[in-house]
Amino acid sequence: MTEPIVSTAWLHANFENPELILLEAVLKDNQSNLKSDLENFQIKSARLFDIKSTFSDNSNPLPNTLPSTEQFETEVKKLGINKNSTIVIYDKLGIYSSPRAWWLFKIMGHKSVFVLDGGFPAWIAEGYAIEEIPTNQNYETGDFEAKFVTELVKTKEQIVENIATKEAVLIDARAENRFKGIGDEPRAGLRSGHIPGSINIPYTKLIRDGKFLSKAELIEILPVSDKPLLFTCGSGVTACIDLIAYELICKNPKSVYDGSWTEWGQLEHLPIEK
Repeated sequence: MTEPIVSTAWLHANFENPELILLEAVLKDNQSNLKSDLENFQIKSARLFDIKSTFSDNSNPLPNTLPSTEQFETEVKKLGINKNSTIVIYDKLGIYSSPRAWWLFKIMGHKSVFVLDGGFPAWIAEGYAIEEIPTNQNYETGDFEAKFVTELVKTKEQIVENIATKEAVLIDARAENRFKGIGDEPRAGLRSGHIPGSINIPYTKLIRDGKFLSKAELIEILPVSDKPLLFTCGSGVTACIDLIAYELICKNPKSVYDGSWTEWGQLEHLPIEK
């Protein structure tokens, strides 16, 4: 498969594949204040992939930033994931945190990884098997190897450079009011506005009922050129939603500004627009 998403029907049909690993992308606190009514349940045999606690660099004052290659490899092995595993990732909200987990595997060099379109709500709607989340989840240690793919992530210095060169298109996945600097940022201490030269494509416009819009609809609403694409948001999570939407319709090189607005908005020397 070459696409980044799979359907609930595909997952159900391939559920017994011994190389399949199902992960729930957990992000308990999110700036959108979105919640699930089924926090204590999961898709049968899923394993918890805790973005904030386990798969972020918690020594970094910025939220949800990339873990080290060594940390990622160690923690993924603990989940029983192997080099030859086919990974399907879902989240409780349909499409929210799962694209971030997908991107983490991509940046660590794993190719066979996919997002479940519609996530947990779509799985339940089909009547497929769920279970209470087990108290203890222990697995035989996997042989996963992480190989960092440098070009999939950008630093603030590279974003500053791109403001001048305009070599890539910078896409901001935040809500329109935040992009335009209307009102205060949800995180304290941040300026309002956006990175100069960026365009606003709120991630919410790319999803309907917890699923990505069809390719035809995405082609209709997403501007495409021949330039590389850079993605930003509040803290590097919803930027990955926009990235996957573009991955569905074009093969332009794509990367994420990991610091996103949480970094840019607090550094007074960096330029902003409103």
